[in-house]
Amino acid sequence: MYLKKINLKNKTALVTGAGKGIGKACAIALAEAGANLIIISRTQKDLDKVSKIIKKFKSKCMSYICDVTNYNQIKNIINKQNRIDILVNNAGDNIPEHFTKVQKKNMEYLVKLNTIATFNIAQLCTIKMLESKNRKKIGGSIINMSSQMGHVGGPIRSVYNMTKFGLEGLTKGMAIDLAKNNIRVNTVCPTFVKTPMTEKFFKNKKFKSDTIKKIPLGRIAEVGDVATVVAFLASDASSMITGTSILVDGGWTAI
Repeated sequence: MYLKKINLKNKTALVTGAGKGIGKACAIALAEAGANLIIISRTQKDLDKVSKIIKKFKSKCMSYICDVTNYNQIKNIINKQNRIDILVNNAGDNIPEHFTKVQKKNMEYLVKLNTIATFNIAQLCTIKMLESKNRKKIGGSIINMSSQMGHVGGPIRSVYNMTKFGLEGLTKGMAIDLAKNNIRVNTVCPTFVKTPMTEKFFKNKKFKSDTIKKIPLGRIAEVGDVATVVAFLASDASSMITGTSILVDGGWTAI
């Protein structure tokens, strides 16, 4: 009667950074919910593996090798699509450095990827979404992958903080502008998640132990924890949610 199901049948979702980690999990979860996928990564081998899994769920899957910071490249990929209903704006990176030792090249790289590319992809996908004449009726969902570091500060993460706090602001502005078109925009903000990107950090046992101590639930997040929330936000089950963030942080920001 009241429980809305996560059903993405006949929807098409574009996921960036879909070759590994959170992006891979999100793409597969969306396929499990019935969506067709457009997946983007820098590595063909990774794309092939993810595409194979997605097709097991009888979902269509198109894959593209792309450096998302290359505007013309990502624009060409998005423009050639027949339709996009869901965007998971996931591609991003972090280079931990103390504020006084941040290298200019690293700062510029992170801003280019985490902020500029994210903005460009969101804008291009929105324009594509609006090509559907019945968009207001069928709706759309944009999920920007943020972080708990978009809500609290962290040591040796000043640039990452800057990009993720900025993403939270962008999301709120987008949500207001696109509400009249029934396109919802939200962020998902994970704590530390077990992924290939964080694996190198967790080789430091002290860092891993200290991290877990800051998470009241007492564990590192799994990619499925994040992907499930993404699938929810992508679906009509979250039809009254826009301009906000869902923290998948085990209570980190509650302290």
